[in-house]
Amino acid sequence: MAVLSELLKELSYECVCGTLERKISDIVYDSRKVQKDCLFVCIPGAKADGHKYAADAVKAGAAAILTEREVELPVGSDVTVIRVDNTCYAMAFVSAAYFGHPAEQMKIIGVTGTKGKTTTTYLVRSILEQAGRKVGLIGTIEIIIGETHIHAENTTPQSYLVQKYFRMMADAGCDTVVMEVSSQGLMLHRTQGFVFDFGIFTNLEPDHIGENEHKDFDDYLHCKSLLFRQCRVGIVNQDDSHWKAVTKDCTCQLETYGIDTEADLRAADISFLNEGGSLGMAFTVKGLVNFPVKIASPGRFNVYNALTAIAICRHFGVAGEDIKRALLTAKVKGRTEMVKVSDEFTLMIDYAHNAMALKSLLETLRAYQPHRLICLFGCGGNRAKSRRYEMGEVSGNMADLTIITSDNPRTEEPQAIIDDIKTGIGKTQGKYVEICDRKEAIAYAIDHGEPGDIIVLAGKGHEDYQEINGVKYPMDERVLIQEILEERA
Repeated sequence: MAVLSELLKELSYECVCGTLERKISDIVYDSRKVQKDCLFVCIPGAKADGHKYAADAVKAGAAAILTEREVELPVGSDVTVIRVDNTCYAMAFVSAAYFGHPAEQMKIIGVTGTKGKTTTTYLVRSILEQAGRKVGLIGTIEIIIGETHIHAENTTPQSYLVQKYFRMMADAGCDTVVMEVSSQGLMLHRTQGFVFDFGIFTNLEPDHIGENEHKDFDDYLHCKSLLFRQCRVGIVNQDDSHWKAVTKDCTCQLETYGIDTEADLRAADISFLNEGGSLGMAFTVKGLVNFPVKIASPGRFNVYNALTAIAICRHFGVAGEDIKRALLTAKVKGRTEMVKVSDEFTLMIDYAHNAMALKSLLETLRAYQPHRLICLFGCGGNRAKSRRYEMGEVSGNMADLTIITSDNPRTEEPQAIIDDIKTGIGKTQGKYVEICDRKEAIAYAIDHGEPGDIIVLAGKGHEDYQEINGVKYPMDERVLIQEILEERA
C-alpha cells in the first residue's frame, strides 16, 4: 500500500475532491481490472477513453481517480479525484513512485531507431552478461528477468509495466537494464518518471506513419528525439542523415559512431565471411577503442548493430577480448538467425515482413554471391493487400526462386493471400513455387538446396505460433526444421 500524496510528489495536479491521505493498493488503467482501493488512471486511448469508465471504476472499489477532465461519478461517491494535464505522463511518475523508483538502483540503457533496436539490445545483454553483470531486457520479442522470459505485447510497454518490470529486475539482482524505446513509447510518455543513463539512436526511415501512430515523418522524428532530453549520455549513428535533427535540443553528453564518417567510434576494413554454410562479417574498430572483430551475422547493418553495442559496453569497462568473444557467439532469435542444416548451403530465419525489410535483407545476402538466393515467405491476413503485392515484386526481382507459403492468415483464406503475392511476382520474371503448408514449404527448400545456395525463411522470425481464425497454434520454424531433418534421417 502507498499513500496517494506520496505518489503525486513529482507532479503538478489539482485535488478536485477527497483526501490525499488515502492508501492505494495498486495503479490500474484498465477498468476491467479495477480492484479495491486502487488508483484508476483515465487514459484516452485510440479505441477507448478511460474517462468514460470512471464511474464503473468507483463502483468496483477504486479509491482515487486520476483524470485530465471532468468525469461523471456515482452520487455520494467517497473517492478522491485528481486532475492533471496529461494522464499518460502522470501515470509514469505515479508508477515510478509506487514501485519505489527502481530505475535509480540500476543502469538503464534505452535504444531507439527504425531498425536495429532488437538486435542491439540482445548484443548488449550478451556482452555485459559475459562480463559479469546481471542484465534485464525489455523489447519487441520478450522481457527477460533472470531465467524468466515474459512475452511482449508492445516494443515499449505502458509506463506502469515498465516500472513493474524494473522493480522485478532490481529485486532479482539486476544491475543493468537494456530496453527498446519506440517512438510510440516516447510519444505516449511510457519512459517518463526516470532518467536513462544511456540513450542510443540507430537510424531513421519513414515508418509507423498513419492513423493511430504518427501524423507525418516530422512527428516521428520529433518523438525519437525526446529520448535525448531524458538521458545522461547520448550515443548516435553519425552516418544517418537525421542524427543532427534527432539531437538538436538534446540535454545530454553526445558521442557518435559510424562507418562512413569520422565518428568517435568507427568500423573500418569491413569484409564478408562465408564459412561452412555460415555467413558473417569482419571489421576493425577504431577511435575510442581499437581491436579487430568478427560477428556471426551477415551484412553492413549487423556491423552497425555490433558497433552500437561496442559503443555502449565500453562505458561499462568491458575488455576488448570479452567484447570480441561475446559478439562472435551472440544470436538474436529471428534476426538473420542461421540454422545449421548443411555444410553446403546456408539456411536462415528472419523477421523481414514488409517490402522495405525484405529488400534490405535480400540485398545484403546478394553481397555473398550465392549460387542461388531462395526466398520463402507468406503474408499476414487482415493487413494491407499492398504489402503482398510489394513483397511479391521484391522477391520476384531479387531472389532466384521464391517459395510462396502461408504466414498468419488470421481470418482470411491462405490461398487468397498467396494469390495476391503472385500478383506482385507476376510483374517480374522471377521463378516461384507455391506450397501453402509452411512445413512442407520449408521441407521443399531444404530438399532442393544446392551447394552455395542461401535460403531465407522470411516473415515469422521470432514468432512461435501461426494465427488462424483467432487461434494461435504452436509453430516455431526451428522446431519444424528439426522435425524435417529427423524425418529425412
